[in-house]
Amino acid sequence: MQTVLISIHLIVVLGLIAVVLLQRSEGGLGLGGGGSGGVAGFMTGRGQANALTRATAILAALFFTTSMALAILSHRSAAPRSILEGTGTSQPATQPNAGNLLDTLRGQSGTQPGTPASGTSAPGTPAQVPATAPAQPAVPQAPQSR
Repeated sequence: MQTVLISIHLIVVLGLIAVVLLQRSEGGLGLGGGGSGGVAGFMTGRGQANALTRATAILAALFFTTSMALAILSHRSAAPRSILEGTGTSQPATQPNAGNLLDTLRGQSGTQPGTPASGTSAPGTPAQVPATAPAQPAVPQAPQSR
């Protein structure tokens, strides 16, 4: 449904652009042509202006309608779900912050979350991490030319 509506919307937009460009501008000649050639021989200047104005109004109304319909369709497809839908499934009992980055880093440094690190005197000071030399990166082996 949404694809069909988008296609109709695109056709309306292209028609609206064409009708607006065909209208005669206030300052001089628009793309609609001058006073003696093109479409002007088919209709009088006043009749052409009335037809283009009416077509613009109709296409603008169609554009507004299709825009609102697309907005409503996209809003309905992204409707919020009920919080009670997933109550039947149980999650495994783990720590509440098992994926917390800070807890992971504390676990790597040898301290448990919630306990101060050994050697610290105040709870507000950061834990002292022993300074070790970083490992040297491996040198890539490039093929030797002969």
